[in-house]
Amino acid sequence: MSTVQFDADLIRRYDTAGPRYTSYPTGVAFGAFTEDEYKAHAYLSNEDPIPLPLSLYFHIPFCDTVCFYCACNKIVTKDRSKSETYLQYLFREIEMQAKLYDRDRMVEQLHWGGGTPTFLNHEEMRALMAKIRQHFSLYDTDEGDYSIEIDPRSVTPETIGVLREIGFNRFSLGVQDVDKRVQIAVNRVQPIEQTLAVIEACRAYGAKSISVDLIYGLPFQTAESFRQTLDTMIELAPDRISVFNYAHMPNLFKPQRRINDADLPSAETKLQIMQLAVEHLTAAGYEYIGMDHFAKPDDELAIAQRQGTLHRNFQGYTTHADCDLVAMGVSSISSVAECYSQNAKTLEEYYAAIDAGHLPVIKGITLDDDDVLRREIIQQLACHFRLDFSPIARAYKVDFEVYFARELALLQPMIADDLLVFTDAGFEVTPRGRFLIRNICMVFDVSSHKNGIQQRFSRVI
Repeated sequence: MSTVQFDADLIRRYDTAGPRYTSYPTGVAFGAFTEDEYKAHAYLSNEDPIPLPLSLYFHIPFCDTVCFYCACNKIVTKDRSKSETYLQYLFREIEMQAKLYDRDRMVEQLHWGGGTPTFLNHEEMRALMAKIRQHFSLYDTDEGDYSIEIDPRSVTPETIGVLREIGFNRFSLGVQDVDKRVQIAVNRVQPIEQTLAVIEACRAYGAKSISVDLIYGLPFQTAESFRQTLDTMIELAPDRISVFNYAHMPNLFKPQRRINDADLPSAETKLQIMQLAVEHLTAAGYEYIGMDHFAKPDDELAIAQRQGTLHRNFQGYTTHADCDLVAMGVSSISSVAECYSQNAKTLEEYYAAIDAGHLPVIKGITLDDDDVLRREIIQQLACHFRLDFSPIARAYKVDFEVYFARELALLQPMIADDLLVFTDAGFEVTPRGRFLIRNICMVFDVSSHKNGIQQRFSRVI
């Protein structure tokens, strides 16, 4: 427990709603933003003396069954022909996007997310990766960080072989919970044998990293039942484990209306489950990276955190800080040259834009100097649990204690609660405060208050 300490009473007092800070400003600040604005930023990104490498994200929105807890942008269908049509449009977006970026910019990071990327059949997977390689500069070795989200119910060991063949070296598996009653309640029945077979196949084909996603707060979960899930995952020994809080918002996400409120664990039970997860995983040798993430000490995330090079973006924690993120597909979000831009959220809008010869950008934001400054601070806190004032002051030409006088005053109660301690260089988050890092980041977040923006976020715990 050297990296994080779980204080239940403290967490109860700080358990409010807030962003997970995969970006700053967060998506609620996005507004009117045009294709031409995005293109201007893309061209600008090529003009640096040493242009940044690229990170590519591709959104595959299809699932053949709906998981009732899901809040992702997805299309539930048994019609496999829909992916064929979608890929034809995605290929056209790839062609348009590739024209904006110099070809000598290597793709250091690549990720397929969803939905269920493994909804695609093997030939579609090969065709998509071939199209990407045709228009962007990908590594031919395992030097790149190329990852994909996998539903173990939708793949075979042969699928893993195909994914390795086309270049993937990191695999993220959705598990959520191994308890059959919980699985039935959320419409995701996934025998542990399926998960084990996929993990064994990943290892047999030489995967660089395997990560597993769990969710706490689902129907019928108890601390004791979730202990079995944790014990099972520890036995399977993935490199990374994420433990996400289920945010029940049936008014926003229709599938969640099929979850009976009375079946959900109480706030107190959720707290017990999360405490169990923290203590159980760290006792088993996993390091607490931050927010929802744990990793083995020899995993690249843990190493990057110790070396001060960890980064956080729309895919969560990553070792690739200095990349322009170009996202393609419906609803995907790019981060290029101090702007964020989001694609159309429905297939109809997405297809119509591409048919008209346009990139399907519908909204976004250009970051001002204050946004860039605060983004750097939130990055430092979320990734490294410390903030040194002088480097920030020099880099952004501000008097830190004057510029952030309001924020430093707001931190005082957190100092009193031993969430953080001031040092000669700035301040550090204590082991007691690390689990509440979102609360500390929120002190420096002003974007949600600009222009009267109001938005419901998930609760911190």
